Amino acid sequence: MTQDELKQAVARAAIDYVVEGEIIGVGTGSTANFFIDELAKIKDRIKGAVASSEATANRLKLHGIDVLDLNQVDYMPVYIDGADEITPHGAMIKGGGGALTREKIVASVAMQFVCIADGSKLVNVLGNFPLPVEVIPMAQAAVARKLSALGGEPRLRMKDGKPVITDNGCIILDVVGMRILHPTELESQINNIPGVVTVGLFAQRGADIALLGTANGIQKYTF
Repeated sequence: MTQDELKQAVARAAIDYVVEGEIIGVGTGSTANFFIDELAKIKDRIKGAVASSEATANRLKLHGIDVLDLNQVDYMPVYIDGADEITPHGAMIKGGGGALTREKIVASVAMQFVCIADGSKLVNVLGNFPLPVEVIPMAQAAVARKLSALGGEPRLRMKDGKPVITDNGCIILDVVGMRILHPTELESQINNIPGVVTVGLFAQRGADIALLGTANGIQKYTF
């Protein structure tokens, strides 16, 4: 199976975790997009969705799915999103699509976080994928120095020769060269750097369930 076929398989499997008659949180990225396409098939069975990015909101709306502001939501049983890396303990690196802050906010409200990904995303130690850090622009240099002191090499995320600007009006520093042995502690450490909006480590609030697509079928992990 191709990587896209594996993503489609876990997207279909994730539909089983959608609670009928309730609101669902939806992540951002290629795997989340496959999930949105599947969600559209049962859109009449949910109240609506909370999107973790403008891109996700637009895709949901194109499918005719009602998009709600998180401030309107008191209860959300599940959040479904992908990951750039995930450990056997449910800690993740997320933010390859640039929506790490809103993803973390929406995930924090949901009762359950279901991670959907292809099996290549499962790693024993996080850090091979660059660690995204969303930063207020005026703090770029100061934050970069702090990240360098932690042993990583921060690189400003660029696209078409210009810095990538998040939905929150911020920039992203991708930190390479880190082997993250203690993700929960590092998450707190980076989040406490002045100028950091959030880091793409999801360890303090990691996944509750992971559905990973492999050539031998879907593997389920419960954390």
